[in-house]
Amino acid sequence: MAKNYKQLTESIRGRINPENFAIKKAFSDELSTISYSDVLTYIRVAMKGVEPEYTQKSRDAGERVKEHLANELKDVSFKYQGSVMTDTHIKGYSDIDLLTICEKFYQPDTRNFKTILDTPERRAKYNQTYIDKLQREINLPSYTGNALNDLRELRLDSERILSDKYQTRDLTKPKSIKIKNLSLNREVDIVIANWYDDVSSVINDKGDYRGIQVYNKETHSRESADFPFLSIKRINDRSSETNGRLKKMIRFLKNSKANSDHEIDLSSFDINAICYDIKASEYQNLSFYELVPVLYNQMKSICTKQTHSDDVTSVDNKEYIFRNKATKLQNLKLLLAEVEAIFIDFKSTVRV
Repeated sequence: MAKNYKQLTESIRGRINPENFAIKKAFSDELSTISYSDVLTYIRVAMKGVEPEYTQKSRDAGERVKEHLANELKDVSFKYQGSVMTDTHIKGYSDIDLLTICEKFYQPDTRNFKTILDTPERRAKYNQTYIDKLQREINLPSYTGNALNDLRELRLDSERILSDKYQTRDLTKPKSIKIKNLSLNREVDIVIANWYDDVSSVINDKGDYRGIQVYNKETHSRESADFPFLSIKRINDRSSETNGRLKKMIRFLKNSKANSDHEIDLSSFDINAICYDIKASEYQNLSFYELVPVLYNQMKSICTKQTHSDDVTSVDNKEYIFRNKATKLQNLKLLLAEVEAIFIDFKSTVRV
């Protein structure tokens, strides 16, 4: 059965522009040129970013939380993570993740540094400049405090501060504190973490290559390292190189998932990886509707060729997305079916 594209388009509009702000004239004019086709209109709207007014409110809510915490906390820094930072969120009322990072210590991957330096075969893969950086890191004195207790104290202090400032809050989540700014109508997730430096971070002079370890209050432990800033940088850089096309594809898949009648268990992390895996040369000069067959071919290849599915890595290149994950691959097939249906309808409108 053909999809009701007018209804689906309105669903997206309600999601990305719930207060019905006036859309920019350039986009309105672009839609008028394809108004003859419901499926083309749907595709274009599904690729559109959230209106900047909504995103700014999310950022403002995060900044107010940061200000409250910074006024009372010491030895901390703040960073944002999540899809708002790449403008690939698809909800006008998107929340934002504020990382509150303990600066009393950081966690280097010292064991791996030593293994590289002590193993001739591995050491030979690095030039002398990189070897020197790893050696300097090993030579630094170890932290003599209690890292877990520092993180727990930071979590509890943050809970206290925010409880005094926000009426609507949730302190029960093990890895984050959730507050709602009622005047801005935005939620903020405050995540306690510490810095984590692996080999890539050290040899690249840290910066966006640094990872984090999130504190889990329930288990009083640290989670495995994540590298959100490298992912944000790579998505933003690749999208700039392709004049926004990468982000259009990511939003299109997210909206296709959201509009599906099926529960599709793929995260933003997964969808980012699927799109980032496509070579920029395959789409950097294409029009918006030509991105649909690019996505279709990419997803079909992953679903039908194990050599491809086994090779897809996260944007930060730290983990495999589908290798030995049959259930996740089945969920990709559900999303592929959604995109295939749109592709078929779209082919009857545009010669591909």
